[in-house]
Amino acid sequence: MNAVEIEEAVSELAERPFDPAEFPYQFLAAFGNKDTTIKRLRTGSTNASDLPGGVLQRSNIHIAVAAHGAVTQTLAGLRTSPATAKAKPRFILATDGDGFEAEELESGETVACAYADFPNRFGFFLPLAGITTVKQVRESSFDIRATSRLNRLYVELLKDNPDWGTADRRPDMNHFMARLIFCFFAEDTDIFNGEGLFTATIEQMSARDSSNTHEVIGELFRAMNTPIAQRAIAKLPRWADVFPYVNGGLFSGSPAVPRFSRIARSYLLHIGGLDWRKINPDIFGSMIQAVADDDERGALGMHYTSVPNILKVLNPLFLDDLRARLEEAGDNSRMLLNLRRRMARIRVFDPACGSGNFLVIAYKEMRAIEAEINKRRGEADRASEIPLTNFRGIELRDFPAEVARLALIIAEYQADVLYRGQKLALAEFLPLNKENWITCGNALRLDWLSICPPTGTGVKHHADDLFHTPLDQPQIDFENEGGETYICGNPPYLGNTWQTVEQKADIRSVVNGRTSSAGFLDYVAGWFIKAADYIANAGGAASFVSTNSICQGQSVPILWPILYSAGCDILFAYTSFKWANLASYNAGVTVAVVGIGAPRNALRRLYEHREDGHVVLREGASITPYLTVGARVIVEKSNNPISALGIMEFGNKPSDGGHLLLSRDELNAIGLTNAQRDRFIRCIYGSQDFINGGLRFCIWIEDKNLDEAQQIPALHERIEAVRALRLASPDKGARTILAKRPHQLKLMRIGSSHAIVVPSVSSERRPYLPAGIVDAHTTLTNLAFALYDAPLWNLALIASRLHLVWITTVCGQLETRIRYSNTLGWNTFPVPTLTEKNKADLTRCAEDILLAREAHFPATIADLYDPDDMPADLRDAHERNDEVLERIYIGRHFRNDTERLEKLFELYTKMTAGAGSAKKRKVGAA
Repeated sequence: MNAVEIEEAVSELAERPFDPAEFPYQFLAAFGNKDTTIKRLRTGSTNASDLPGGVLQRSNIHIAVAAHGAVTQTLAGLRTSPATAKAKPRFILATDGDGFEAEELESGETVACAYADFPNRFGFFLPLAGITTVKQVRESSFDIRATSRLNRLYVELLKDNPDWGTADRRPDMNHFMARLIFCFFAEDTDIFNGEGLFTATIEQMSARDSSNTHEVIGELFRAMNTPIAQRAIAKLPRWADVFPYVNGGLFSGSPAVPRFSRIARSYLLHIGGLDWRKINPDIFGSMIQAVADDDERGALGMHYTSVPNILKVLNPLFLDDLRARLEEAGDNSRMLLNLRRRMARIRVFDPACGSGNFLVIAYKEMRAIEAEINKRRGEADRASEIPLTNFRGIELRDFPAEVARLALIIAEYQADVLYRGQKLALAEFLPLNKENWITCGNALRLDWLSICPPTGTGVKHHADDLFHTPLDQPQIDFENEGGETYICGNPPYLGNTWQTVEQKADIRSVVNGRTSSAGFLDYVAGWFIKAADYIANAGGAASFVSTNSICQGQSVPILWPILYSAGCDILFAYTSFKWANLASYNAGVTVAVVGIGAPRNALRRLYEHREDGHVVLREGASITPYLTVGARVIVEKSNNPISALGIMEFGNKPSDGGHLLLSRDELNAIGLTNAQRDRFIRCIYGSQDFINGGLRFCIWIEDKNLDEAQQIPALHERIEAVRALRLASPDKGARTILAKRPHQLKLMRIGSSHAIVVPSVSSERRPYLPAGIVDAHTTLTNLAFALYDAPLWNLALIASRLHLVWITTVCGQLETRIRYSNTLGWNTFPVPTLTEKNKADLTRCAEDILLAREAHFPATIADLYDPDDMPADLRDAHERNDEVLERIYIGRHFRNDTERLEKLFELYTKMTAGAGSAKKRKVGAA
């Protein structure tokens, strides 16, 4: 279950009559526990409680229903219960149906409220559903509750107005929802004259059967679109005439309102009953956009982007500098005034703004700094000089674009109330201005300089409607001469395999011939290139949350030379971390934050996410595109090892339609003698076979044995099937060359004594690459790499932590799995010149690893390298191997992976320095 579904279930539970015996089970069910889990708790087989009527779910929650008026005492009993101490639940909860108290034991945070109000605190309990939250989410249950209610209303309205769900009418539906959101907020924050005025008017003036609800709402919207001076002409009903003129475009455009069923009317009144003063535009905007998106509605609650994560983009981009200048200014009136003037000219531009999270947070943070400036200057009531029009965005879909603008309006009003007081905030809020600054369109096809011009009023747009934002939209006059522009956001990630034809064309248009390999770039790379081009023309800096693929693998030598040639460098970065959301089933994508701009003299900042969860700041003169401290370096494919290493090749591609590959049962069915098996059959492994202990066989017929093999009917039949397949292939080589030797795999590679095996794809969870060795009677498919008859010390290199770190960085990942490459990973791996003693020491280490594995036969590689259950002797063997190898590099153990990478890049740079001046010109100097 996701957060919104949980909220609905919790609210439904609170509305039922309280059943003391059933409440603990109903509560657990509301948080997604399965029927089988509940059944086991009921029977007592998994209920660890030691209190009468208590229910204790180990590691989760201990619940007890209290006698009337004894909730606090019951909670104390839960806290001191021996069963609680033993089962280590995260929460304890006590209720008597009137009061409700709970505690998170580790943090000591508590909830105490009336039973009917506990749905308002449901965010406190989201960890029960496996949802990892942050404090801000737990304090923002309102946003999730409001989204849930709006979703119900939206779906109900579409049932009764199916034409409003069509592509032509969907913008009208979304615009209608945006108007409702504003009205709910306005009636609870004194923007309308009277708390609850909008909802109360609908309740009083519309029939209970809902037959005229749409007409009543239409009249209210008409009033908000009619200036006071024109009210007499408009002939508004008296009950509508009390509403203020709002417009600014919000209530212009189509006046239509969908028809309401009785259920839809009930939903609307229920939504209006919520306390909309609690709205948090940081979160609400991104959640509300899901209401109007068919693809996303099924995943409601997945759209929360935590403020701390957004600040990883905004703080080092420009907010840290503003705060530093504020600190430096102290109480110096002139310096404070200069800083305020500077801030009034700063543009924040999000070219993938969605519902405006980054823009809203940037605005709120800047208002906080400005408020402190005004306070120090004795001007606390001063109107803000930071215009909303300086917070610009591009969004592909119309409704998120509308919501982004609405979220900014709400953020501005809340900031005015906070810093200037309710009276002044209200006095200046209405009517809304007509300016619009969120463009609806394809960011990779638009000219960013026209959306966010670098100076003054150089480019203008205009549109009649505030929220409907065509590409020829608002031209806004704003005085920004000499101002700074900061580009930020969280653009869409989409690997080249999953891009549509149109998206691939988008990337090609952005690249504009600067590389022939644009098809290998992730979609997010387009935003980096567009930002670099913008900065080259207009200055400024940019920072995006990005899939970490742009800092790994084959993307680096494609993307980063383009950014460097545009005059950009990495100014700061956060190394890989999980960008999680509210969905319990979604672990979050691995991302990095990268800030780019024109090179500066200041030290570059690299924020490293360590395995223990800490973030460590490191500084240096330059940051590599692989997000390490060091000079620019780009690792490019090499056809041969740059170090004195064995040659690594692909295994054998069968190209046989499966006729030369056999399962054990198929092999037994052929009925070969032992001698024939020895002559014509080989074991064959792919990556997963090798890792998981699978065993397959292949027909292996050398030319000298072909006549004998043809005499065996089962082999002859399979050979002819391969011939027919290859002759029918559209590939000319298959028809003209491979069809002439249908008794063989496309490639026939095998070691004369052994082969070192390296799976091409493996799990990122393992502490080492799952490499190994096979004998001369075993071959490999093209899903694995092999070093045929290579010295065993090569295995010691591959099985090291040093090599794993190199591969995950320069080869990149397939989804989250490690993707090995011989040309990009092995051939580029920098190894110092090894003495014979070095090789002997490493050979002994490789043997020790293999012997440790053998001691646990028949455990598979997957079993042995499970990070939670790796045998101690095998781990020790690997650690000795790491110790021996790393002493060869620097005379001691590396302190961490960062140090490993920095040494490897340093060595790689030295070893490839003579590879040609062309490559050096391509990369450029830091």
